[in-house]
Amino acid sequence: MRDWDPRAIMALGFVLVLLGAVLPFLIVMQAIESTIFLNFFAYTASFTGLMLGVVGAAFYVKNTKNKDK
Repeated sequence: MRDWDPRAIMALGFVLVLLGAVLPFLIVMQAIESTIFLNFFAYTASFTGLMLGVVGAAFYVKNTKNKDK
């Protein structure tokens, strides 16, 4: 994971968080049918995206600190 770009990790996290927000919205609007799998998938996508965003931000700060020295 050292070769991954922190901005790519944050972008993937953003997409997952967005997916985790859009899916419940579509379920509430009854555009798609609510299933247990879809509900857990939306939760997992949101949580994983949040964690990837935090990890990506930490890697970004670490890399920029190392470049300054």
